[in-house]
Amino acid sequence: MGRYACRRPPFPGECAIATSSSPPADAVTPASVAAVELKGITKRFPGVVANHDICLTVRKGTVHALVGENGAGKSTLMKILYGMQKPDEGTIAIDGEQVSYSSPADAIARGIGMVHQHFMLADNLTVLENVVLGSEKLYGIGSKARRKILEISERYGLGVRPDALVEDLGVADRQRVEILKVLYRGATTLILDEPTAVLVPQEVDALFANLRELRAEGLSVIFISHKLGEVLSVADEITVIRRGTTVGTAVPAETTPKQLAELMVGSELPTPETAESTVTDRPVIEVEELRLAAPGGGKPLLDGITFTIHAGEVLGLAGVEGNGQTELIEALIGLESADSGVIRMLGDDITGLPTRKRRENGVGYIPEDRHRHGLLLDAPLWENRILGHVTERPNSKGFWLDPKSAQADTARIVEEYDVRTPGIDVTAASLSGGNQQKLIVGREMSHKPKFLIAAHPTRGVDVGAQAQIWDQIREARREGLAVLLISADLDELIGLSDTLRVIYDGRLVADADPAAITPEELGSAMTGAASGHLEHTEDGA
Repeated sequence: MGRYACRRPPFPGECAIATSSSPPADAVTPASVAAVELKGITKRFPGVVANHDICLTVRKGTVHALVGENGAGKSTLMKILYGMQKPDEGTIAIDGEQVSYSSPADAIARGIGMVHQHFMLADNLTVLENVVLGSEKLYGIGSKARRKILEISERYGLGVRPDALVEDLGVADRQRVEILKVLYRGATTLILDEPTAVLVPQEVDALFANLRELRAEGLSVIFISHKLGEVLSVADEITVIRRGTTVGTAVPAETTPKQLAELMVGSELPTPETAESTVTDRPVIEVEELRLAAPGGGKPLLDGITFTIHAGEVLGLAGVEGNGQTELIEALIGLESADSGVIRMLGDDITGLPTRKRRENGVGYIPEDRHRHGLLLDAPLWENRILGHVTERPNSKGFWLDPKSAQADTARIVEEYDVRTPGIDVTAASLSGGNQQKLIVGREMSHKPKFLIAAHPTRGVDVGAQAQIWDQIREARREGLAVLLISADLDELIGLSDTLRVIYDGRLVADADPAAITPEELGSAMTGAASGHLEHTEDGA
């Protein structure tokens, strides 16, 4: 077991978390001065204490992981470090000097850079234009800036092409552009928020290689993740936060994912594996030769998509983002009209039905982008509970909305799905990403759908919430729910699925047996490589 002792500081501001006398064997020997030191950080919001007396020390030249359940206070703490919020109590020291920020610009000037989970890039601009945007005074916008970008890219093994259009880049390349952007601005400590959430295993390996390059050059990285296996493989030290306060620190070599999970949420690390089969011979969703043309012509976005999902079946769809998953989801839910093909639900043709009718007929939808398609961020939770189900009980009676019933049911969802919130009248924007996701999952599962589109259902949630969402999907599956599961978590995809299909370049190109394939093999197939445990399809059927 690692070192987890954490005592109450004997006086305000003194951090009493256990520390080791020597760094991990493979870590770069740090300087005597810490890169970042937070002492006694406390932050209060109306009705909730987000951070209470938190202590965090990040040594120079190390990767320091920050883990904790949803609502534990990780995001608030990093916003404080990045200058987006001011602490009510406590101190921040950078390179041994106490600092106070008035904005993120002050943090950037002190060498703090943050790569957010949701990338902040302009698709219609080149890599160079995105990198220099807002920092034109550093190296201009021409050849000097280009040379600097290429120098940083080569130094840290990022492989970034300055003239590439961002809209043509895959998710892993976009992430590298975001990393380069903060390095371009002189960051010496990088905050990476859930950096592996949308990466396949090969891309995760490449990212970790980049992080080791940064560490070798003396830079420091704060790595926020819910994937405990990855945390243990890349971090030099791990700090655990629970319910807004620091629980302790751990050395990866001295601990396990199970122990970390128990420290975070008081339970064992969950597994998505489903032992029994509940697949019936009753088709719920039948998709035949679905085709969607690309705007302006060219290669179609969807080409001959054909599949059937039966009652009690989870069909897992594996693919690198940008290969047609989004377009398929939008065609199934009715946000996009296919150019040809048929969608049947329980034998009825729903191809031409609007989204509202599909929802009323029993289509559940956990969107891949909760901010764009799942929530009204400035609306209270009980109004968000109504979204997508305005005409259904308990949200309405006949033609009229029923706010009181919707509010009561929102309170039930908050309790049942452990949505961490001071009340149902706070806005969705005030919740952490994981708690927003739990609200959406609770909303969709509450209507007992016949067919569920689950796009990244556990993205950004902690191990406890992840286990709860898996249990909800498994229970509904036993009751006859048909599920289309899309996930970047390949362990989740393999563990929950009864059937696996691979989508590549807008076509279904291969089938896989979840009981036989490994995440590495599936990841290779997603990039177009062959695998011995995949049955390749020539016609996309």
